[in-house]
Amino acid sequence: MGVNLSGIVPVENLSLEDLRGKVVAIDAYNAIYQFLSTIRGPDGTPLKDATGRVTSHLAGLLYRNINLLEADIRPIYVFDGVPHELKSQTLAERSERRTRAHQEWKEAVSEGDIERARCKATQSSRMTNEIAESSRILLTYLGIPVVQAPEEGEAQAAYMASRGDAWAASSQDFDSLLFGAPRLVRNLNISGRRKLPGSNGYRNISIELIELPKVLEHNGLMIREQLVDLAILIGTDYNPGIRGIGPKKGLKLIQQHGDLQGALRALGESIPQAECVQDIFLRSEKTDVTGLEWRKPDREHIVDYLARDHGFSENRVTSALDRLEGKRKPAKKAELSSSQVSLDRWA
Repeated sequence: MGVNLSGIVPVENLSLEDLRGKVVAIDAYNAIYQFLSTIRGPDGTPLKDATGRVTSHLAGLLYRNINLLEADIRPIYVFDGVPHELKSQTLAERSERRTRAHQEWKEAVSEGDIERARCKATQSSRMTNEIAESSRILLTYLGIPVVQAPEEGEAQAAYMASRGDAWAASSQDFDSLLFGAPRLVRNLNISGRRKLPGSNGYRNISIELIELPKVLEHNGLMIREQLVDLAILIGTDYNPGIRGIGPKKGLKLIQQHGDLQGALRALGESIPQAECVQDIFLRSEKTDVTGLEWRKPDREHIVDYLARDHGFSENRVTSALDRLEGKRKPAKKAELSSSQVSLDRWA
């Protein structure tokens, strides 16, 4: 989930057209989790092939990336490496929550409570080695570059954006800013009309751009290190924060005292391993990437992999590829919006 900086970051809404011609480094696991959570049946059951393998992520990766490529946006997917040991507790807590949500989903299904079942299902998505590997395979067939991060995929994507290998990093988490991404694009994979959990209402979700220099200026911070210190006060994936400290209260403390240690002294508190957490955000291991190349999609392998191996409708797959290859008229903006909304209905 990352650190919560909502409410203190200035946001600019974008359209796909605004990203035309730009390279975006996408936190792969973050995007895949979004597809696993949202592309499900009415009762929350994920899409599966005849052998029971989950295919929701493959549907999302295919149709969303065709939209991006058709809009002349060049995605790069960055996969996680080995997580830092300080993240182990967070990962264990997430696993426990997903196990609990899965059990509650089964109970809701047996009771016929479809709305509750759908809600709990979205909280129970799990990344497996098979899901990660099948994602890599499909992205490679689509001709989209795949990068392996030594540690956090989000840190690597931010590093690539800071080097100019990409125009922006893309993730739902604000952590990309802490890792040094000059620009963060949110909602790239979930924009469109979305149902509100627990109600019959809907809301429109727009692609968002958040720029690190503007975040610092907006909040009266001089350097990224202060934003990292603020995050540590609130709590990150690597440390629990100080009880009762949210974004606004934490910001005020950093503004008044200059850094984390000054804020902690004023509070009479301490955060064990705070310096280690600072190092994770400021000096985590990254790798230089060269020779990035976007190739023409391998039509034969895509159709074979999705339609024959995973039970997708061959007509739908070939129709999507036809559109990308220009054998049909380019989609209008309204059509792009429609296809974004329909991601959770593909089978």
